[in-house]
Amino acid sequence: MEKAKVYFTKDVSEDSLVKMYEVLGVELPGKVAVKLHSGEQGNKNFLRPEFVKKLVDRVNGTVVECNTAYPGARDTTEKHKKLMEEHGWSKYFDVDIMDAEGPDMKLEILDGLQIKENYVGKDIANYDSMLVLSHFKGHAMGGFGGALKQLSIGCASSYGKSYIHGAGDVKETIFGTDQLQFVTSMGDAASSVHKYFANNIVYINAMINISIDCDCDGNASAPCMENIGILASTDPVAIDQACLDLVYNSEDPGKDKLIARIEEKMGAHIVEVAEKHGIGTREYELINVD
Repeated sequence: MEKAKVYFTKDVSEDSLVKMYEVLGVELPGKVAVKLHSGEQGNKNFLRPEFVKKLVDRVNGTVVECNTAYPGARDTTEKHKKLMEEHGWSKYFDVDIMDAEGPDMKLEILDGLQIKENYVGKDIANYDSMLVLSHFKGHAMGGFGGALKQLSIGCASSYGKSYIHGAGDVKETIFGTDQLQFVTSMGDAASSVHKYFANNIVYINAMINISIDCDCDGNASAPCMENIGILASTDPVAIDQACLDLVYNSEDPGKDKLIARIEEKMGAHIVEVAEKHGIGTREYELINVD
């Protein structure tokens, strides 16, 4: 497989997000879903709607999310919609909680290493293409969150999240699954969503407000690293691998905390699994964009 192209800029701005989308040379067709993290109540690190507005408007996108599998302000559609209003998403964009009403859509994963099916919000069928706009940061359970986590846990319905967390066994709690099986399940699930949209999906990762905790944490730690920049690619494996490499090669002393979190949770394994599914490559060319 040829090296993937991953575009990178240190410029963190609203205009830069648009520029990084346009440098891909892809015009997403039809109705565009913009998958991003709406932010748990109390979280201070998530990407703000004002920051992403120019990009979402550029693709004429609908902001899409799914309900959580754990208690909080996003575990029911009613509460999730209320929080979307409080966080400003509904003020600027059309918003779709994709698993608001069942039944879920089931995507088959014939070559799944851990799970053979993935349950996503049924409204995903209403979209012709997807822009995966990820806030790259750590994660208490997955090690880190980037494009692949958005594809897997992010697009999964509430039930689907429990299914992935349980590595195919929906339990009373999402905690306690064998870590390797969980991360493998995320890689399996991510492949099914990427393949669903085929060539009509692109990825942008914003490496800003980099905490060791996810935006799903209402009491997340403050950022441990300075902003690094924005990356864009059509390859979800390459863009996440590039983000990991930028962290490991950084001279920022705060990287030690994030690396410890990633390695403790076997975070890089999701990239390895996704590559095995053929949805991308860990070999990439990092192209600087002025």
